[in-house]
Amino acid sequence: MDDLRIAVILPCYNEEAAVAETVAGFRAALPAATIYVYDNNSRDRTVAIAHQAGAVVRTERQQGKDHVVRRMFADVDADVYIMADGDLTYDPKAAPEMVRMLAEEQLDMVVGTRQHEAAEAYRGGHVLGNRLFTGLLAGLFGRSFTDIFSGYRAFSRRFVKSFPVLSEGFEIETEISVHALELRMPVGEIVTSYGARPEGSASKLSTYRDGWRILRTIGTLYRVERPVLFYGGLGALLIVAAVILAIPLVLTYLDTGLVPRFPTAILATGMVIIAVLSFFAGLILDTVTRGRREMRRLAYLAHPAPLVAEK
Repeated sequence: MDDLRIAVILPCYNEEAAVAETVAGFRAALPAATIYVYDNNSRDRTVAIAHQAGAVVRTERQQGKDHVVRRMFADVDADVYIMADGDLTYDPKAAPEMVRMLAEEQLDMVVGTRQHEAAEAYRGGHVLGNRLFTGLLAGLFGRSFTDIFSGYRAFSRRFVKSFPVLSEGFEIETEISVHALELRMPVGEIVTSYGARPEGSASKLSTYRDGWRILRTIGTLYRVERPVLFYGGLGALLIVAAVILAIPLVLTYLDTGLVPRFPTAILATGMVIIAVLSFFAGLILDTVTRGRREMRRLAYLAHPAPLVAEK
């Protein structure tokens, strides 16, 4: 792995209690790697401590993890990227195996699936939410990962440079997962330990607010990436509802030759028209989606896979 340019990128916000030990851990695990700390408007001593620890410190003024990831993926040039949080929750000792797996198997992403022992490391509500969202993603996109919300990942250069960051906040991991699934990228997983935050470090994740935003992101990505199924499903629901409304009208018409509930007949007819329009909108948008996917695929193929030099 010595011939690969490896970048370890740590998004940080008020992590003075953990950033020095996190940088030291990754430096010990990957001595040849460049350690980047991307500060996101910390109000404590995170920047000064990161400098003292020997990290390359850069700043992103726009608040939010999405802005940090967008900036670091655009600015950093490497063959292999390791992304982890700067709060000491992820185990740096797993990084060499993630890099080895990515390079030797020519993968584009390796996800560090979290395994925790301490209850304070990973709250029960977060565990349940992770399982539910992971199952939802698998149902909508056909396959998924064991831990779609893990922030510990290794990427190839071609993944990073073909990934258009569009989401906001903590739903960035969901968008990363969908990007890999939609381009049929070779990916892998490795179990890593997940620890509790050190004293003085607080989680920025809001269970309900960010959970809703993640659910909304999954729905948006499904609408964008699967327009035929999304709009076709909407059209099918409208057709079913229109048929239910129309059955009594048809029976009354066959029996009496009259349509006594004319507004209901208009409503059912309008629902059928909207259903047909929805179906054709899905077909048109599917053509647009295919074009966008081809462009992302071409951007992906413009970069070589990370390779370990043969000995």
